[in-house]
Amino acid sequence: MVKGRVFKFGDDVNTDVIIPARYLNDPSLENMAKHCMEDIDPEFPKQDHTGDIMVGGWNFGCGSSREHAPVSIKACGVSCVIAASFARIFYRNAINIGFPILECPEAAEEIAAGDTVSVDFETGTIIDETTGQEFKAAAFPPFIQKIIKAGGLINYRKEEGKAKNEL
Repeated sequence: MVKGRVFKFGDDVNTDVIIPARYLNDPSLENMAKHCMEDIDPEFPKQDHTGDIMVGGWNFGCGSSREHAPVSIKACGVSCVIAASFARIFYRNAINIGFPILECPEAAEEIAAGDTVSVDFETGTIIDETTGQEFKAAAFPPFIQKIIKAGGLINYRKEEGKAKNEL
């Protein structure tokens, strides 16, 4: 479960505005965090986002297939993204790096910037603690929850391999 302050963005948030391509010559986590979302909101990367929750509209993460977009959001401390829908490649990239995202059109519509929201990934329950509204997203299946808890697909496979070697 996570709880955080909401930063809200609209529809069709492209991966090239999540982390502008001009910064990909230095793909360090620090650099990506420093420039995350700056083309949409120049003040966003100047703030501490540890534990914050990003809310987007339809087609969040459209654009390129680079993993840099979800990596940059995770690197700046955001704990999860809730959106009406995600571009499929962004969705898969987020899971691959162990970054939780939830599709819930109702929550994306109703939650406002600045609200405090809590998210239970095991049940898919989203609660806007500012308004008291509760929303239900589809919970991840157990194997995806394990990937996210492991910190990504590579870590999950490493842990899985260690478990098999211990048998």
